[in-house]
Amino acid sequence: MRGAPPLPPFAAIVVAAGKGLRVGGELPKQFRTWRGRPLLRHSVETLRGAGASPLAVVIAKDAEDHAREAVGNCEDVRFVTGGKTRQDSVTAGLEALQADAPERVLVHDAARPDLPRAVIERLLDALGEHPGAIPVLPVVDSIAVAGPRGTMADKADRESLRRVQTPQAFRFEDILLAQRKWVGETDAGDDAQVLAANGGEVALVRGDERLKKITFAEDLMDGPDLASVRVGQGFDVHRLEAGEELWLCGVRIDHDRGLAGHSDADVALHAITDAVLGAVSEGDIGTHFPPSDPQWAGARSGRFLEHAVKLAGQAGYTLANIDLTIICEAPRIGPHRPAMRTEVARLTGLEEAAVSIKATTTEGLGFTGRGEGIAAQAIVALSRTARS
Repeated sequence: MRGAPPLPPFAAIVVAAGKGLRVGGELPKQFRTWRGRPLLRHSVETLRGAGASPLAVVIAKDAEDHAREAVGNCEDVRFVTGGKTRQDSVTAGLEALQADAPERVLVHDAARPDLPRAVIERLLDALGEHPGAIPVLPVVDSIAVAGPRGTMADKADRESLRRVQTPQAFRFEDILLAQRKWVGETDAGDDAQVLAANGGEVALVRGDERLKKITFAEDLMDGPDLASVRVGQGFDVHRLEAGEELWLCGVRIDHDRGLAGHSDADVALHAITDAVLGAVSEGDIGTHFPPSDPQWAGARSGRFLEHAVKLAGQAGYTLANIDLTIICEAPRIGPHRPAMRTEVARLTGLEEAAVSIKATTTEGLGFTGRGEGIAAQAIVALSRTARS
């Protein structure tokens, strides 16, 4: 199957400097998780995949750490500090890109994560004849003009009205000049208004319902892959070696051999961690704590599990229960089970009654049966966090 044809060169700015207060919570919405990934990452990855270069993300002061974590492994993204208004922020992004920007630029809101490539194509194509272009949708409901006493004063002609979306596309020099000349004391609302105020003609192209803006907490839960309950499973194996400590479920166990690995090799906590990460589509332990990174040498695996639980919380989920099975011939797990349940409950914030730890053997079969290593498998259930 042939790939999509290349688009003309264009730069992109993703505006992510807002506070996102209406979505609730302490973390701004652009860094919250939607469909398994931070909201901001969706737009950045789509624009990069379409060929945007250079690409700037405009953020609030002191938000770069959150932004870098949200964007992930995108070394070519430039982070720019925004201003008090949208226009200040967009101008800062344009100024940061001016030295090497191509003729066209897209300005997009991080709060619109589902960006179809077809919209990008229509916008860039429209710039061949116009200095600006915006995606719009028709207004399907009747529109009333509100009077000063909260009553209907008049009706509006919906045939002439359109719902405006982003990204908005511009010839770079035209929008930069318009932004520099903008003298309004308040926010213009969007960048097309700034271009129009400077005499630039703005073309209307067909938008897409997928470009819905994430505004409220319930919007973060929207999507077919986010159910009220999610389930994840994890499996891990480590070999037994002389001279190593044996850690299982965060509990040190006296044994003639221990598990070998880059961290403390706690195979049980690794399985639980991968199950939690899997339930919220956040990869696996190796994604977040690569064994090639020396800082994790000998690290306690409880840190990995706590990180996974935190990511689940950011995605809007709370652990409901854990079912863990440890597979080994020795040591005997039974005497240590109470301490293990207590520690797993502490790491995850669960009641001990919601933590099940079982053990089994393979009747002498396979590497566990021969005592060469220990395996563990875990299943976890997550429930959607109730929000006010």
